[in-house]
Amino acid sequence: MNFAEFNFFAVLLAALVTFILGGLWYSPLMFKSAWLDGCGLTDVDLAQASMGKVFSLAFILSLVAAFVFALFLGPKPELGFAVGAGFAAGLCWVATSFGISYLFEQRPLKLFLVNGGYHTLQFTLIGLILGLWH
Repeated sequence: MNFAEFNFFAVLLAALVTFILGGLWYSPLMFKSAWLDGCGLTDVDLAQASMGKVFSLAFILSLVAAFVFALFLGPKPELGFAVGAGFAAGLCWVATSFGISYLFEQRPLKLFLVNGGYHTLQFTLIGLILGLWH
């Protein structure tokens, strides 16, 4: 890949948007209760975590995901391909990988739906942003 053609601003925006999506997705407005219940965590557990470290590392991981997906798509992906590839990556690679682990770990279906749903939408949005802004 020719890095001169690579849009680092689109990658940064994709990471930021999906990081914000995660904040909303796992908030009380959406799926916090189902997620906590599925994980076996409580608000007390969250309060005891080093949230600065958690959020910092989560953003870095979002940035890595957006960057590597941009490498996968190439420098100027067609919008339809980018969105479709994002949806497929989230649903068919990430969510199914969670599904396999969750079956063996005997985790609840609702946790799979919450986490798999987030990552499906995450990669769809990454594809959308990269497809629109190339």
